[in-house]
Amino acid sequence: WPVWMAPRQPDQLLVNLCVNARDAITGVGTIHIATDNRTVDEVAGAALPGCRPGDYVVLTVRDNGSGMDPETCGRIFEPFFTTKELGKGTGLGLAIVYGIVTQNHGCIAVDSAPGAGTTFRVYLPRHTGDTVPVVEEQPVAAVSRQGETVLVVEDDPFIRKLARQMLGELGYTGLEAASSTEALALAARHGAAIRVLLTDVIMPEMNGRDLAARVAQLCPDIRTVFMSGYAAGIVSAGGVLEPGFSFLQKPFSVRALAAALRQALDRP
Repeated sequence: WPVWMAPRQPDQLLVNLCVNARDAITGVGTIHIATDNRTVDEVAGAALPGCRPGDYVVLTVRDNGSGMDPETCGRIFEPFFTTKELGKGTGLGLAIVYGIVTQNHGCIAVDSAPGAGTTFRVYLPRHTGDTVPVVEEQPVAAVSRQGETVLVVEDDPFIRKLARQMLGELGYTGLEAASSTEALALAARHGAAIRVLLTDVIMPEMNGRDLAARVAQLCPDIRTVFMSGYAAGIVSAGGVLEPGFSFLQKPFSVRALAAALRQALDRP
């Protein structure tokens, strides 16, 4: 069945649920993704907080990782709650999932036990109105004027390497840093050659705003694009960034990255 959501939200659901599953697996494991149609009656709805009786599309993400005890399961959707060691996660991924699901009038169920893996079932209401035809985006042409250098600062290695790959496709030169310390070392080494700082907002050592201020002292006329799994309004309201900043919401496409960089570089 069709569902009615912002186009970027299914990507956010899958990325955050799959990253969470990946981190729960030690060594070789399996992540199983499935979709299904399901009708929820009053009896079933009573066991699913937030789900009214009706038709739903169910997105299931199951892993055979370490699993969680009941106490941990009760807190996983809290912002900044994490069982990972410092520097391995911000505790925002599942909070983002919960926010998207509730925003779309759905609900989410979690089944987990230590040593038995975890299953997330996301219930999204069936859309019964007119459907919108899918329009495929045209390939993005390289928009770099002079192969500008972009410094990517992101503690998640998957997102960091993906961003650098996208930069290469767009004709930019990419540098990558896994921490604020690495970023400052690269900024000191390359100086004015770095034209754009592309940095995550929330990181273990230093937040993106403070890092941008430090990098600006080393790289004259540098432009900054902030990125986060949270929407721009939430990040701004939380006091992490000032209004009017350049922002890229994760996960992002090559087209979105190209537009954000062009906007930053063209700004007077």
